[in-house]
Amino acid sequence: MNLHPGDLLDHYRVESLVARSGMASVFRATDMRNRQPVAIKIPHEEMEGDPVLYERFLREAEIGKMLDHPSVMKVYELPVPGRLYAVMEWVEGRPLRKLMGAEGKLPPERAIAIVFHVLQALDYMHGQGVVHRDLKPENIMVDDEGHVKLIDFGIASKAGARRLTFGKLSQVMGSPDYISPEQLKSKRGDRRSDMYAMGVMLYEMLSGETPFSGPNPFAIMNDRLLNNPAPPRAVNPHITPAMQEIIYRALERDPEDRYKSAEQFMWDLQHEDEVGSPERNELKDWKKRRAPKAGQIVFYASLALIPLVIFSLLLFLVRHR
Repeated sequence: MNLHPGDLLDHYRVESLVARSGMASVFRATDMRNRQPVAIKIPHEEMEGDPVLYERFLREAEIGKMLDHPSVMKVYELPVPGRLYAVMEWVEGRPLRKLMGAEGKLPPERAIAIVFHVLQALDYMHGQGVVHRDLKPENIMVDDEGHVKLIDFGIASKAGARRLTFGKLSQVMGSPDYISPEQLKSKRGDRRSDMYAMGVMLYEMLSGETPFSGPNPFAIMNDRLLNNPAPPRAVNPHITPAMQEIIYRALERDPEDRYKSAEQFMWDLQHEDEVGSPERNELKDWKKRRAPKAGQIVFYASLALIPLVIFSLLLFLVRHR
């Protein structure tokens, strides 16, 4: 569906294209009934022709519709036959990614406040049986007053819902810098995976760097599975020992050792003076870097390429049927 400023879509007047992803485009529009701004998300035409991809788009909208929290973007209208788009709350502010890009390291009180507000939203979502699974700075909006909104649920999962996969492939989902180790191993992310992503973002906001790095996504993934990050205090000595321990608890490689809930994470942020700073192996051997075995490189490269191959095949079939 090609839209342009001034076009009318039912009760909505399109104003501008604000974002475009691999699956959909997002437009700012005005609801002509009350003159309020809204966001309209429209799947690309090739997505509409694929039942799995379109069901994922529909599930994202349904999850947004069921959630009602001040830090979660609200979905007003779901796609229906003949109207294949979702109408959502217009969120003011800028993505956390742009905020970090403009300011670099954030003051601790600001970084903690952002993480705390996101954790409040996650605590609510998890209570509703919803796991985000793709938390990253691009999916978090922050306005001038410091209010936070989660804006994207493209790969969120709901308890009891059928698992959507490409050709029965258990997807490795999420963004390379924030995806949890268990998701890299093709396991379905749960609330602890969301805690891991928040730990990465807290590390990044306080230090100006992500904990794991590499020249490409495969290298970043392998670094996460094999090595320990530079201690936060080695990157930014102004980080307190207790805050460093909080970050380590969120970044535990084994989800059984990680924060089990947003509530646990929030408690530590509110009671930093009670956290302590125990000795950790991560503080001793972090400079030792283990390289992945050749077989591991081939495995993860193949795992990451499978969805791309299947997606390309789907596009070919859609365009030539």
